[in-house]
Amino acid sequence: MDYHDLIQSLKEPGENKIILLVSDGIGGLPLQPGGMTELEAAKTPNLDALAKIGVQGLSTPILPGITPGSGPGHLGLFGYDPLKFIIGRGALEAAGIGFAMQENDVAIRCNFCTTDASGNISDRRAGRIPSDESAAVVQKLKSIKIPGTEIFVEPVKEHRFVVVFRGDGLGDAVADTDPQRTGVPVLEPIPHEGCAASKKTADIAKEFHRQAVAILKNEPKANNHTMRGFAKKPHMPGYEALYGLKAACIAVYPMYKGLASFAGMELVGSPATLEEEIDVLEKEWANYDFFFVHWKYTDSRGEDGDFEAKVKMVEELDKVMPRVKKLIDRTKGNTLVVTGDHSTPAKMASHSFHPVPTLIVSDLARTDEQEHYGEKFAVHGGLGQFQAQYLMSLALAHAGRLGKFGA
Repeated sequence: MDYHDLIQSLKEPGENKIILLVSDGIGGLPLQPGGMTELEAAKTPNLDALAKIGVQGLSTPILPGITPGSGPGHLGLFGYDPLKFIIGRGALEAAGIGFAMQENDVAIRCNFCTTDASGNISDRRAGRIPSDESAAVVQKLKSIKIPGTEIFVEPVKEHRFVVVFRGDGLGDAVADTDPQRTGVPVLEPIPHEGCAASKKTADIAKEFHRQAVAILKNEPKANNHTMRGFAKKPHMPGYEALYGLKAACIAVYPMYKGLASFAGMELVGSPATLEEEIDVLEKEWANYDFFFVHWKYTDSRGEDGDFEAKVKMVEELDKVMPRVKKLIDRTKGNTLVVTGDHSTPAKMASHSFHPVPTLIVSDLARTDEQEHYGEKFAVHGGLGQFQAQYLMSLALAHAGRLGKFGA
């Protein structure tokens, strides 16, 4: 019996609700040894108040020492083994904007970037070009034609856009073209060795990029692009079948909506800010058993290498927590989980392998002695250190939705 078979055999109906509040990349590092992380440096009276009545620990997104991407990081939080259920970023972005992928599609998440006169990348995100400007540039790329292939190009948000290739015999085993650093050129799309279908996709991607660069050459910021996460349509069991939960996703960024939709969650509302996300949560409270709420900007500021800006984003999260607590206080047994999909220390300006501070608030929580929410407190918390894929069973148990195993 595997983990999902076990959960399906133990799941029980109930009235208690679960909120999974994901502050993307919330884990961090001190800038100097012995200093405070971004989360520890932030003024978080509301999260600290929750820590006093909850229990916390550290979740490992994949395995010790493994740095996760956003897709695997969220899959673990949703209770899927990220080493078994692998979803490419392209498919996530496509689903997140409502693009209905077909079986013979390959989707790619693309980033506009800025390259200098020598063809080297000077800004990997084209100055985080505003969404309206980006959409206008994407429109120009819709003119690209490649014989034998149907091409869809759609804007996502800021510097991100999606390209979908549709045709027979396409594979998705193609390496990213983003070198993940500046001062070097965009890489070529290289297929995995021995995969003819993926070589076909790589050849198409190479021709798409060639035409795109010619179209973009006079753009002041978005004069080039990279390709990431070549992916076909995934297949995975949904939340209602697995956990007996009618689940909702409340998110701003399309990629996270895409991931949630593949997990069988309904996309609700069209929020643009964290406050608006909580507005949707309050409005939809009676309609769902489970809510995935996603806050992006702790991750973005960490990737920017901006310690103080990330601290401020943590503080923005803290401001909405009284509204969230009012919801879980409505019925005894409601459960709140506050965590992240991975750590994004400003010190590293990237995702990292570090475990993520995770807090559970529930009437069934065995409270620990920690009075603050943060890394140095979580390491001594009652949840200990665990793999993120078991967070859903912990949430279900704290909500009284799991029965006993065995006689």
